[in-house]
Amino acid sequence: MKRIFCMVFCLMAAIASAQVKEDFVPASNAQQGKQYPQVNSERRVRVKVSAPDAKYVQLDIGGVKYDLKKDADGSWIGESDPQDEGFHYYQLNIDGASVPDPSSLYYYGASRWGSGIDVPAADEDFYAVKNVPQGEIREIYYWSELSQSMRHTFVYVPAEYDKNPTKRYPVLYLQHGGGENEYGWPQQGKTAQIMDNLIAAGKAVPFIIVMENGSVAMPRPAGGMMGGFDFAGAFGNVLVNETIPMIDARFRTIPDSAHRAMAGLSMGGMQTKSVCLAHPDVFSNIGIFSGGTITVADADNTPGFRATNKLVFVSFGSRELENRVAGFGDGTDPIQETQELKASGANAHYYISPGTAHEWLSWRRALYNFAQLLFK
Repeated sequence: MKRIFCMVFCLMAAIASAQVKEDFVPASNAQQGKQYPQVNSERRVRVKVSAPDAKYVQLDIGGVKYDLKKDADGSWIGESDPQDEGFHYYQLNIDGASVPDPSSLYYYGASRWGSGIDVPAADEDFYAVKNVPQGEIREIYYWSELSQSMRHTFVYVPAEYDKNPTKRYPVLYLQHGGGENEYGWPQQGKTAQIMDNLIAAGKAVPFIIVMENGSVAMPRPAGGMMGGFDFAGAFGNVLVNETIPMIDARFRTIPDSAHRAMAGLSMGGMQTKSVCLAHPDVFSNIGIFSGGTITVADADNTPGFRATNKLVFVSFGSRELENRVAGFGDGTDPIQETQELKASGANAHYYISPGTAHEWLSWRRALYNFAQLLFK
């Protein structure tokens, strides 16, 4: 009986193994010259790492850890179950230590630098690198008197920026989510690729995008556990009183509220709402991606909002929206709230990313749709 059981078990394992399609190719996030990580047509992720002295190695992706197998040369190899389309953070677990994959590019998420991989999406053409005029992402350091620290930001300028030395441009201030930083939108978000493609296709007007770090270091309160981070107040103060004047001084902007927008994902979306409602004279265009909504009450209770606001855009992934309405969020319906805002006279729009959750594919799609409405 035991022998029969073993044979059946081995047969089942062989069948399961045979079901994995061997059409893996190096992922776009593999380091130059590296063959791993890989992705196949089933959207499985395969990794390989040399760790001859390790007792066990796992691939940690999507909240699941997959055991890797050791080969004769001391390398560990294995793959995940099929993953959702889009970007995923992942780590390797080597004898209990979570470490980045030495073969992948690195991204900042979950409050640390780690590995990331793009599983090809059916609609990825809108953020693909194409032979179109290329804009630039410029790196800026500047001193903040308010936080008594050096600040670091990225600025996207469209391809035509240096060819039209007298032209001025609108500006979008675009914020990352919690556990991420100013690298999020340039890297995970594919901001330059999305904008270059939209502008080349005539679907968006050229504008500048500023991608700031949403954290502002603050003194730790005596005996406190949560020092070092301010959600929106200190950040909004730095943004409005230091970042925007710095950008207006260094770049050819149109320095008025009608030509200034703010948007963000998750935490950045909540910051956007807080800052824009506090400063309706500074930002006339608002984008909130997976971070709440602007309600009729928000508009009515904010002096000057209806007089100055030109656009409200709200976006969610369809799967996170289902959870939100079902009560896993705050139970509100952002579609209904946005429709009510529109009915009250505001230029309000919503976009639901099909089949996605709280993830970068949702937010890439959100930027793609929001950018087409801005400054028109």
